[in-house]
Amino acid sequence: MVKDYFMSAVIKSVQPNSPAAKTIIKSGDVLRKINCNPIDDILDYEYYSYDTSLMLDLLSTEGKVKLVSLRKQEGENLGLEFENPLLDEEKHCANKCIFCFIDQLPKGMRESLYYKDDDVRLSFLYGNYVTLTNLSKLDIERIIKLRISPINVSVHTHNPKLRSFMLGGEKGGKGIDNLKALAEAGIRLNCQIVCCPGINDGWRLSRTIEGLMRLGSCINSVSIVPVGLTKHREGLAELRSFDRILARKTIRRVEQYGKRCLKKRGSSVFFCADELYILAGLKIPESGFYEDYPQLENGVGMMRLFITEFEIALDRQRSYNSEQSTPDKVSIVTGVHAKKYLTNLLKTAKAKYDKIDYGVLAVRNEFFGESVTVSGLITGKDIINQLKDKKLGAKLLIPRNMLRAGEEIFLDDITVSELSAELGVPVRVVETDGADLLHAILESQEK
Repeated sequence: MVKDYFMSAVIKSVQPNSPAAKTIIKSGDVLRKINCNPIDDILDYEYYSYDTSLMLDLLSTEGKVKLVSLRKQEGENLGLEFENPLLDEEKHCANKCIFCFIDQLPKGMRESLYYKDDDVRLSFLYGNYVTLTNLSKLDIERIIKLRISPINVSVHTHNPKLRSFMLGGEKGGKGIDNLKALAEAGIRLNCQIVCCPGINDGWRLSRTIEGLMRLGSCINSVSIVPVGLTKHREGLAELRSFDRILARKTIRRVEQYGKRCLKKRGSSVFFCADELYILAGLKIPESGFYEDYPQLENGVGMMRLFITEFEIALDRQRSYNSEQSTPDKVSIVTGVHAKKYLTNLLKTAKAKYDKIDYGVLAVRNEFFGESVTVSGLITGKDIINQLKDKKLGAKLLIPRNMLRAGEEIFLDDITVSELSAELGVPVRVVETDGADLLHAILESQEK
């Protein structure tokens, strides 16, 4: 099939002061080749634009061929932004994972929330996790040739038969072969294991960890995450949540392997998500345990980093000016699990700045079910329903992770402005950074 360039590598804009900005390349031009190599998608573009001397073959909006020669630093960004970031159609997920969170969403939400991607290019660009089940032998060879690394992989189990069961199809097991092929070729891999009690935990989890250890140093990091279950599971596989005892056993198992890896490789490699420590009633490990925080997006060390950021900011905060004899109260919204950590942090701040007045409000997740306790899945409607009769003070603080990326809208399409109007209080969005929380609290007290 002939590639339709007008539906792929159309240049949306040229970044100012970039190498491309010094040429005749314009918005609307279509990139076809770099140094005679066809550009079929973003992986080709990233790979072939790496060199210092480039010859670009483009098609103008008038249909005329444009040959552009330029020089730049090795690895320097060429400066082109495309209408389609992938330069190709996105590959969707064809798996039917027994634990898929998207399958547990209620009906009636915006359509984009139900879309499942499984595109290795999105893994490389944005850190998305992929299963490697929709890749052909040629795809694997191309990844190896272009040295696309790192790739984030949802492994779940190293047993092909069990993986086929968990991913809902025969290709699930075959994905293990692709994982091995990439590892043997030296492609760096960050992996995640969604742990389902009675299915891939216990000794099965040990076998998976051992299998990944045998793949060597290309396995950069692995997160072990407890399965998330909503109340919307009609017609889905029966799964159970972690309890305190099982969470403790899982942490003990993973940390034993982590110690072995730390001794052998200088890195623990295997890390449990914060949620497991919280469910187990154990203290979140200290900052050094998480090394360079390789699995933050999977909730590994996120709470420890937040605490560290808050404590550093508090230590550096030398002055606090409030002319009010009775400062205005500020309320902070969070998830059920995070409440005790935020409360302890703010007690420390209160000890240093006696005048600050605050309240930490944990919102139950009635939309997805109360077993879902993370702040990032709290909806605007739940906040409104549970806080509308409370005295919230002068300002309400909500974390950025409750909102859709790049927007001020909750999962249930309630906007920040609507939340503010319903509760009758100004709302301030706080970045997922402990320092920003401290600053937001102190600025609310100052006049």
